[in-house]
Amino acid sequence: MNTATLTPGLMAVRPDADAPPVKETEMAAAPAPQTQAPAPAATEPSVSLGERFGNFIRAVLPPLLGFAFVIGVWALVAMNSSDFPSPAKTLDAAVVLFSDPFYSNGPNDQGIGWNILSSLKRVAIGFGVAALVGIPLGFIIGRFAFMNSMLEPIISILRPVSPLAWLPIGLMVFKAADPASTWTIFICSIWPMILNTAQGVQRVPQDYLNVARVLNLSEMKIITKILFPSVLPYMLTGIRLSIGTAWLVIVAAEMLVGGTGVGYFVWNEWNNLSLTNVIFAVLLIGVVGMLLDLMFAQLQKVVTYVE
Repeated sequence: MNTATLTPGLMAVRPDADAPPVKETEMAAAPAPQTQAPAPAATEPSVSLGERFGNFIRAVLPPLLGFAFVIGVWALVAMNSSDFPSPAKTLDAAVVLFSDPFYSNGPNDQGIGWNILSSLKRVAIGFGVAALVGIPLGFIIGRFAFMNSMLEPIISILRPVSPLAWLPIGLMVFKAADPASTWTIFICSIWPMILNTAQGVQRVPQDYLNVARVLNLSEMKIITKILFPSVLPYMLTGIRLSIGTAWLVIVAAEMLVGGTGVGYFVWNEWNNLSLTNVIFAVLLIGVVGMLLDLMFAQLQKVVTYVE
């Protein structure tokens, strides 16, 4: 009789040495373990044409109703006022202005296209210089507590100052209207970039910085490899706020300094008692500002997704 030894710890049965060995044919006859076939990949449910049309209506109908409401109120105000132009008259003025937007009859008589490009040029210069100064300054304030304590009260005093209060200082320093307008854009659009960038740096997890300290990374590598990717969404939020402020300020500055630009165009048309062109210019300013905001909003979405 064969005997078997039971191992107490593992509860396993060890056959006795006298037991006959298992034949290879018996091992081959043993059924192989069955493997479960992989489940077929789930297919996305197809969207019917009716559902697509419904989604399109839900996306397009609310904005159309909003525009229709505003135009309806505008038409009612124009009907009850002999001086206020109607939407139809404003549309006619827009057609006339856009029929030749790039004419030039002198420095103070140019088409609406040249005025928009002139304003965008000033915004690009002032905003670009503000980004070159404000973003590195935001990194410094967020990275070093001493610099934060030193510059925070100065920023708190200068940031609430009205944009137009900076214009006389620019005129006094630069002795010309064009650089004074650019200076005003610079000083008013720099604050959102500084504050948002500094906030982004301060919200970087401390564990990341501890790992960088253990690895003896240089300050430049810490900024480029750790801080910059984490701060980029915050930085773009500040840039988006700054571009809106820059476009807002340039219109007011150009009304005061004259020359060319969409702000000067509005003020000049008001002096010419052309309220129809004034309303059209106001709508055009809003459209350009919306396009600038959408451009940076899309860039912010891309960067946030990559992060």
